[in-house]
Amino acid sequence: MTSRMLVAGVGNIFLGDDGFGVEVARRLATEKLPEWVRVADYGISGMHLAYDLADGYETTILIDATSRGDDPGTVYVIELDHRQLPGAMAGSPAGAQLFDAHGMQPDVMFGVLEMLGADAGRVLLVGCEPASVDYGIGLSPPVTAAVGEAVRVVKNLIAKAEAGAGEQEQVSVSQPPGEAGPRGGGVSQEAGGGQQAGDWSR
Repeated sequence: MTSRMLVAGVGNIFLGDDGFGVEVARRLATEKLPEWVRVADYGISGMHLAYDLADGYETTILIDATSRGDDPGTVYVIELDHRQLPGAMAGSPAGAQLFDAHGMQPDVMFGVLEMLGADAGRVLLVGCEPASVDYGIGLSPPVTAAVGEAVRVVKNLIAKAEAGAGEQEQVSVSQPPGEAGPRGGGVSQEAGGGQQAGDWSR
């Protein structure tokens, strides 16, 4: 029997390319997927996502705009160790105080999940390098072009799960059309200023 999988699109549609995950989830909702796969758009509701994860999923695929320093529209697949995210500790008073029920704070969201006594299981991130996360509705051209690639990547991950391929997912990169290769290597460990895309890989 194949285990349940949650595919969660996250992001703020009012911050330009930060709406990437929401658009990919919307596109995936029109695809024919196995019964054991649930696709949902969580927007910026971290509390909603945490409680749904507490229902128990063996694998969770998170889709979000993710800054790693490569060309806009670059699609990444990263296996997250959510237990090592800053602040993701059961009973963390700081996490409980800082949690915004209408916000998407990855570290605090996983901390709440632990406080509920639940485990997120295997967590994969399908991320896209944003061009802009300034205020405004609508994705930039390179990120719009990457939506179809992200849909293909997620469907491929579902097919691997269905086939029983449980090997660890290394960081993989899919460049935008016409790009020769990634500029950066590995997950960025630097925190920048201003508007940030998803902090999943920090």
